Amino acid sequence: MVTSAVTPTATFSPPTPNPASGINEDMLRRRAALTVDDPERVRLRNRVIEANLPMACRLARRYTGRGESYDDLAQIGALGLIKAVDGYDGGRGVPFAAYAVPTILGGIRKHFRDSAWAIRVPRPTQELGARVPEARGRLAQQHGRQPTDRELADDLEVTVAQVLAAVVALGVYRLASLNEPRLAADRIERHARSGTVDAGYAAVDDHLTLGPLLAALPPRELRILTMRFTGDLTQAQIAARVGLSQMHVSRLLKRSLAQLRTGLLR
Repeated sequence: MVTSAVTPTATFSPPTPNPASGINEDMLRRRAALTVDDPERVRLRNRVIEANLPMACRLARRYTGRGESYDDLAQIGALGLIKAVDGYDGGRGVPFAAYAVPTILGGIRKHFRDSAWAIRVPRPTQELGARVPEARGRLAQQHGRQPTDRELADDLEVTVAQVLAAVVALGVYRLASLNEPRLAADRIERHARSGTVDAGYAAVDDHLTLGPLLAALPPRELRILTMRFTGDLTQAQIAARVGLSQMHVSRLLKRSLAQLRTGLLR
């Protein structure tokens, strides 16, 4: 999995001298001299690609352990190699490896920059986020303490808001799984600590809906409902207070409740 949220970078080192490197240039020069429809062009192109695939795989291996599988990185490196073969101009006198290596590495870095983030982050924010750790470490050595956001912003020549946005963006390079145990001693999975739906929200909705429905009831029926459910009186006690029979009170309660239930379900 990802060990660093910073956009991957790799220090460029010159390719190891290859005694067969001159063969690449020779084949590519021969290919360039052929007509477009000559089948020998395809054969020479394929030979150069096959001969340099190990180099592309070695370059891709530098980026393993950063959230992308080696197989995917090797494919991206191979695509970069193909692009280098098709774009190489032997007339400039540049060795093929010197042109191919930056092309392959550039393709791999572009993949990390554009595709490997869990959430889409603007490129300027990604690039600024990659600079923040280095600036923080350098300023900490200079001042003997961790730098403030303002000091970081001044050093990077950006605003404090931009620094804060870049720091937050680093956290979305890889989103933690809900089944991943927290670092706490209890080792409880994250989803067990996630919030649940608050039943109080539904109660608020019901209360707001019931208000107009209750106001639309006849005064006598509203009074009976209030005595029954707020005053907690029995039907017999209600009947004695409003001067009706208990059976009549029961019918009024049922009718009022049915009317309210219908209104809630609309």
